Amino acid sequence: MRNSASMLGVIGGLLAMIVGFFGFGYTEFVRNYSDVGDVLGHAEQMNLIRISSFLAPVLAIAGGAMAKTRALWGGLMLLASGALMYHAFGFGVFTMFPIGFCVTGGILALAAGKPDEAKAHF
Repeated sequence: MRNSASMLGVIGGLLAMIVGFFGFGYTEFVRNYSDVGDVLGHAEQMNLIRISSFLAPVLAIAGGAMAKTRALWGGLMLLASGALMYHAFGFGVFTMFPIGFCVTGGILALAAGKPDEAKAHF
């Protein structure tokens, strides 16, 4: 289950990067050309979209990388990434797979039967 969580997290993070590039790019485009925002629509929470465009893929890829050795931390990071993407971008045709991969990977990492190794964190 840890290998599945790891793969789902990394793939979900890569897909989230694509969504993040377009989300951040759209907010930047609307900020520079306000007339385009009047026609296509302004983003209501630009800072949330910009922060989520960066943090969600980073959390997903890091959580997927950590899922094999530290399943609890990796699973929590994957679930946080999925929640952040859902909160910022909603659930749509371009976000359903990154959100689904991250949440499923997070659940699998948390449900891994073998406990983490007992060693110091520092």
